[in-house]
Amino acid sequence: MQDARGTAATLYQLLTFSLLMTNFACVLGCVAFDWNRGGRLRYLFEDFVLDADKRELHRGHDAVSLAPQAFDLLVYLIRNRERVASKDEVISAIWGRGVVSDAALATRLNSARVAIGDSGDEQRLIKTLQRKGFRFVGEVREIEGLDVTGTVSVTPPPMLAVPSDKPSIAVLAFENMSGDPDQEYFADGLVEDIITALSRFEALFVIARQSSFTYKGRIVDIKQVGRELGVRYVLEGSVRKAGARLRITGQLIDAATATHLWADRFEGNLGDIFDLQDRITQVVVGAIAPELDRAEIERASRRPASNIDAVTAFYRGLPAIEFPTTPDNNEAALEDFKRAIALDPGFAPAYGGVASCLAWRRANKWPGDIIADDAEILRVARRVRELRTEDAQTLSVVGFNLFWILLDFDGGMELIERAVRSNPNYARAYGLRGLLRTWNGESDAAVVDFERAMRLSPRDPLNYNTMMGLAVAHHNGGRHAEAAEWADRSLRTFPPSFFVGMTQAILCYVGAGRLEDARQVMTACLRLNPTWNRSNALAAPWVRSTKLRTGLVEAFIAAGLPE
Repeated sequence: MQDARGTAATLYQLLTFSLLMTNFACVLGCVAFDWNRGGRLRYLFEDFVLDADKRELHRGHDAVSLAPQAFDLLVYLIRNRERVASKDEVISAIWGRGVVSDAALATRLNSARVAIGDSGDEQRLIKTLQRKGFRFVGEVREIEGLDVTGTVSVTPPPMLAVPSDKPSIAVLAFENMSGDPDQEYFADGLVEDIITALSRFEALFVIARQSSFTYKGRIVDIKQVGRELGVRYVLEGSVRKAGARLRITGQLIDAATATHLWADRFEGNLGDIFDLQDRITQVVVGAIAPELDRAEIERASRRPASNIDAVTAFYRGLPAIEFPTTPDNNEAALEDFKRAIALDPGFAPAYGGVASCLAWRRANKWPGDIIADDAEILRVARRVRELRTEDAQTLSVVGFNLFWILLDFDGGMELIERAVRSNPNYARAYGLRGLLRTWNGESDAAVVDFERAMRLSPRDPLNYNTMMGLAVAHHNGGRHAEAAEWADRSLRTFPPSFFVGMTQAILCYVGAGRLEDARQVMTACLRLNPTWNRSNALAAPWVRSTKLRTGLVEAFIAAGLPE
């Protein structure tokens, strides 16, 4: 184990790039790729067309003037619209490593907003999230080429089919009505628990939080949400927390017709939170799947009694571990999760939170004691087994890190399998199981897992990872053209600082005979890591398949990795 740990430590410089963008965004600004072979890629939102290659912004037939840095800022936010871009990340991408004042950033941001008819007060298209960063929240369609009349040829985003075999539902983020922005975490945590409770029903199809929360803070068209997520029903609502009193309102809507099926209000003391969540869940289930029997409802709603202060501490930490996070947010979340465990040692989700924080720290090489963190992962895994929890998030994140950090494949797979059994709608569990299967050299079973994960969470900010997993899984099965296509999609979805993904794309491109594309990606990899060469190009230790490990190294050499 010590040798494996040492080998892993030397290779973590590769893995850091898979989640860390900030330090390398400025480098990537000068790297040009043409992943879109069908023509020049443009972005359509409202009545604007933005052409990043020609550096033009049009509103209808009229050109819109925009200063270069404001234009770059707008392009960057649109390209990264599926997530929040931190202030440091934006500055690094637009200005490089120079020192930039808050006033200069605010000026460029305001210029971009004015150009597209937005404002700092309205924030209809570009939203500022306090202490987190910025996000383009407008609906965007990617377009390619011109038709014979010279007008833009628009291809609308694909709409997902509604499952025909079971009722399908998405739960949107509830509005925080407490009058205190710092209570936002509580509303989000409460809704996440409702999603989890609904997800336990095998007879329902439930969209993951990571996708349904992408609509947070936006005025949405419920019919459009239904089409984009492929669901029949949408649950929305609000939460008001005032001292020890709690009021939750909920509205269940038929997304096909935008018809309200019911609206109700649930009130009680803070200590009644679990009862209130169960009541909401039961009303929703009764409305969309009345044929479910009482025994299944009770099984899905069953949970151990928990200390409300521990739950509140856990809720407080949850937002800080969503992608992307920061070292400070991660440490604050770790303290929140440890506080929850101290308040209630039997509260399993807090152990999953601790494992997530340790994983973020390791992936990004943030300061920490590697040996101590390894011991903590083992301790957390033992405790999770002792608790016999059915919490899918806890089981999957602890299981994945048991394998990824400590290379315990069997132990990690055991916990992830339990996660899938306990919650058949938990998208991340399928995605993580797919990764383990792929790195083990498997193909078809991994493809099924990845496809299931993407259907359950079609707007997940981490789907670039799932797409690259699909690429390698198809490569394992000898379907090289499909593998290369999924690599294309992954690299288009996420900026090319996804180093580990880029190395896997090289494998897929070489397998498909697309050597020029493989060499382009290799050039980008060497820009990111100039010391990478054949002497240190070992496959990552978590790649268990000998054939896959050998194939990776051979692909690197074929793509031009230097001696």
